[in-house]
Amino acid sequence: MPETGPLSLINVSKYFGNFAAVSELSFDISAGQIIGFLGPNGAGKSTSLRIALGIMTPDSGQAELFGTAPSQKALKRVGFLPEERGLYKKMTPRTTIAYFARLKGLPRRIAYQRADELLETSGLGPFATTKNSKLSKGMSQKVQILSTLAHKPDFLILDEPFSGLDPVNQQVLEDMIRAENARGVTILFSTHVMEHAERLCDSIIMMAGGRKVFDGSLEAAYDTLEKRARIGVNPVCDLAEVLKETAFQIQKESFDADNDIQWWQAKLPGTQNAQDLLRTAIDKQVPIAGFMPGEDRLRDVFVNLTGQSNLPIEAAANLESALS
Repeated sequence: MPETGPLSLINVSKYFGNFAAVSELSFDISAGQIIGFLGPNGAGKSTSLRIALGIMTPDSGQAELFGTAPSQKALKRVGFLPEERGLYKKMTPRTTIAYFARLKGLPRRIAYQRADELLETSGLGPFATTKNSKLSKGMSQKVQILSTLAHKPDFLILDEPFSGLDPVNQQVLEDMIRAENARGVTILFSTHVMEHAERLCDSIIMMAGGRKVFDGSLEAAYDTLEKRARIGVNPVCDLAEVLKETAFQIQKESFDADNDIQWWQAKLPGTQNAQDLLRTAIDKQVPIAGFMPGEDRLRDVFVNLTGQSNLPIEAAANLESALS
């Protein structure tokens, strides 16, 4: 019988006074995937992760790690990088990583071997015995991430792991995430930066105002959007008139005076895609001067699913910050 997935939240709600930080949240994490836990600051992501790890108790519902309530045994299989991070300043990267490995049950000798291995492969070997207080911000964050990986967890939970990293170290972290996943680790990371999820994830969970608004694959997320494309033509061509008997809905958009191009936006119905639009225009001998297929973005998915509702994002962010 296959093992239960590493994490399930079942109708979880958490209130702070009258404020619902998380409301009736349910999802299952399948083993072996990279899952993005997405939403703006204050959407309830950090509270949900704390409940998942047993750090907070839900007011209703339950969390399960590897099929049971969060326990010391289950937590030994988890690596957790919290959003609020810091290092013991007088310790070194080597002792820090070994310390966290020992907390997860590794013998002292193995813990230090693991620390040395991680420091070398990450490029921090020359700084292994430098005091943490002397490290740059990027190096410090690397050490914290390596400490999360030290015991070779089966399940990684990373809360805003890219926060504060420069582009080079963001790429390094993305490579680390892919490498861990390649060895079979399930990874759930929260972020409000959708581009990281677009590059890394197999599936996503979107949160807004403490509620789940989407749970599924990237492809399914993009399918929630209306498909569109832009087509530029000679200004004398009335594209809406030419394509009026087709399935495409055409609307005049903007005129590019520098290049003498009239741009139109086309809404693509059903299973039709941008290439179908281009083929139809060519068949009808449209004088095409430019063509731009619509580019799906997760931020567009989020706006589409949540609309312009005035969710209490700032209040939630302030509350979570106060509780940190």
